[in-house]
Amino acid sequence: MKFVGSLDQGTSSTRFMIFDCKGNVVGQHQLEHRQILEKSGWVEHDAQEIWHRTKEVIIGALKNSEILGSDLAAIGITNQRETTVMWDSLTGAPLHNAIVWQDARTAEFLATLTELEKEVIKSKSGLTVAPYFSAAKMKWLMTHASGAKEKIEDGSALLGTIDSWLLWNLSGGANGGVHFTDVTNASRTSLMNLETLDWDQQLLDIFGVPRNLLPEIRSSSEIYAYTDPAGPLGAAVALSAILGDQQGALVGQTCFDRGESKTTYGTGNFALLNTGSEIVRSSNGLLTTVAFQFKGQPVQYALEGSIAVTGSAIQWLRDQLQIITSAAETEALAASVPDNGGVYFVPAFSGLFAPYWRSDARGVIVGLTRATTKAHIVRATLEAICYQTREIMDAMSADSGVPLTMMKVDGGVSANEFCMQLQADIMGLDITRPMIAETTALGAAYAAGLVVGYWKDISEIKALWKPSRTWTSNSTSQEREEGFRLWKKAVTRSFDWIE
Repeated sequence: MKFVGSLDQGTSSTRFMIFDCKGNVVGQHQLEHRQILEKSGWVEHDAQEIWHRTKEVIIGALKNSEILGSDLAAIGITNQRETTVMWDSLTGAPLHNAIVWQDARTAEFLATLTELEKEVIKSKSGLTVAPYFSAAKMKWLMTHASGAKEKIEDGSALLGTIDSWLLWNLSGGANGGVHFTDVTNASRTSLMNLETLDWDQQLLDIFGVPRNLLPEIRSSSEIYAYTDPAGPLGAAVALSAILGDQQGALVGQTCFDRGESKTTYGTGNFALLNTGSEIVRSSNGLLTTVAFQFKGQPVQYALEGSIAVTGSAIQWLRDQLQIITSAAETEALAASVPDNGGVYFVPAFSGLFAPYWRSDARGVIVGLTRATTKAHIVRATLEAICYQTREIMDAMSADSGVPLTMMKVDGGVSANEFCMQLQADIMGLDITRPMIAETTALGAAYAAGLVVGYWKDISEIKALWKPSRTWTSNSTSQEREEGFRLWKKAVTRSFDWIE
């Protein structure tokens, strides 16, 4: 019996999952990697560490499921988007730590762009001008990475997002690895033209990025290469899908049709609405991006609402404040108090993304009193996840003209039952989680399996989606609006510190 593998390389960990033809998890292995925080606003990862973790989780998942690499029909890759790597194609060594999507170091450079340049970037790429995206990170690496100038001149330097780094290594690395990316990841760089689906020379010129350093843009679902038999799989397996993590979740939630949406709760929160073949421009702080493109099929576009800090705020409670020892504790703690005690938390650790796009915002906790306990702060953290999500979903309804009646949710935080009830109450609508909540990896597996005929078509995949749990709102309209008003008042405080 054959299976499909999915390499899910995220912001905090790397995981390899193995699925059967019913979408069931046969085996998996997951390992965290370091968050390198050398300066305020800087977030880096060791790309070599990520590659080592990749090899370990592949070997571990195969061992746990008692199958061989040759038992896999195909492998899909899904990845943290925008995180950028520069490496030496001759040695395979990164020239610098990867700059993570949350990193804000390029804000100063972006502030020097003219209004005309900003408008060109937004019009052609569909993205706002923010440190979030890859192009400015690429410029920084070209300027500051060790030996970058010489490597660029002799043609041995390569630039890419995490997917291209992993594909290059899995397909042989310095011994013949391919340098490709897909349309979803390319659409997050600020360098790809949404209409042509290719690197745009005007955008390349604005950021000073040479085209020859970049990967070739391909569809999200085709055979790019085969794994190196000398690598962790011990076999030549088709590498046949690449999807940015949020697009992976969109596919995993089977949102193949215009008007379907999903919200993923991870390190940050990301909501995508499939707009079909139409490029919909946002008037409410959202992004226009590529949803996916299967081989030989027209590209599908999406509106996206991006929130920088949600699950990572829980990590902050654990690692920096140390008021919890595990994320699982938040559910009981938050439920132990009847309300937030007047406490509101705006976790603007990397500025604020949609709908504000303020890289200068800073995190604030307001409403503290002598009666405030750690339970109130934990509850305020979960509420912050939900309020930020409401803001982008409201913007999505305004841009699309389609009122929301139900939300499909997935990702790690969606396992928190109390948080999902809060989300239903704050939104005033039903929240539904699928049987397989980690849909990011599943989406990459679906896209990879389609290419090799493991699944015959998307209708077969759609039939596999099943709900696991639905939460219904218990709040009144008055309660929802008053809480939202106070949340938005707290957001203004995240700007006040600089004024």
